[in-house]
Amino acid sequence: MLKDNFTAIFYLIVVAHERSFTRAAAKLGLSQSALSHAIRSLEERLDIRLLARTTRSVVPTEAGEMLINNISPHLNEIENDLITLTDMRDRIAGNIRITLGEHALQSTVWPLLQPFVREYPDIHVELFMDNSMTDIISGRFDAGVRLGTLVAKDMVAVRIGPDWRECVVGAPEYFAAHGKPETPLDLQQHNCINIRRPTLEGLYTWEFSKGGQRTRVRVKGQLTFNNLEMRIEAAALGHGLSIVPEDSVEKEVAEGKLVKVLEDWCEPFPGYFLYYPSRKQHTSAFVRLIEAFRYKGQSKNGMQKNGLEYQEIGT
Repeated sequence: MLKDNFTAIFYLIVVAHERSFTRAAAKLGLSQSALSHAIRSLEERLDIRLLARTTRSVVPTEAGEMLINNISPHLNEIENDLITLTDMRDRIAGNIRITLGEHALQSTVWPLLQPFVREYPDIHVELFMDNSMTDIISGRFDAGVRLGTLVAKDMVAVRIGPDWRECVVGAPEYFAAHGKPETPLDLQQHNCINIRRPTLEGLYTWEFSKGGQRTRVRVKGQLTFNNLEMRIEAAALGHGLSIVPEDSVEKEVAEGKLVKVLEDWCEPFPGYFLYYPSRKQHTSAFVRLIEAFRYKGQSKNGMQKNGLEYQEIGT
């Protein structure tokens, strides 16, 4: 009922404007009989005459004029809203929401985002820092940023950064008192600073690879954090060993506050990817962000783990 009335009222407005069924039918791409039938059916449903028809012209009745005057502004608002939506699609402006982890933000996204927002001042970007694997659909995010190996297979993933690697670090005084581990297995004899991530069961398992051999070690220690900065600070203060992204401790290593160990077991792996659920109907703003973030460099590693299995160590 609503659909039929809405369409017929639109036809009524065009007929009243043209003062002719013939001209209105041509403008609407309808036959004159179909147009006349639609208006007549509307009048029957409302049980009131809306148009006064003569052999020379068609004019609204008092009731028709009142209906047209009341409805026309709303139709104009709807048309303006549709135009606005089209402008949003074509204009390089809008809001983009992204969920990502703290290291992804600091090491990769923030350096890319700064020139992007300067170039596109009408694009507003909201970054939600969360180290868990947030569901971007239920969370109403446009995209997420995670390591390539963590992106779900049903997502579209665009590499935005180079390969990188983790490293195990500790303070010089810690190694002076406890010695250095020579293999990943040796970590079970050390006080290690653990990582807890909300989407993982229990504590994060430290992962290593060397010459195609991959090893996972479940470590133990007094401290557990879900924050990268605190893991680095705790290690620098001598509270134990921590596994962290190598680029996050360059300053501390250069200053001698931290020392890297097991370096030959810390091979590079795929870096960060921007991921989202569909290739279709993206706003111009989001398309520009994808292209601005897309990694242009070379990478030795693919997105997968090359089918290699991990050997588990520890309980």
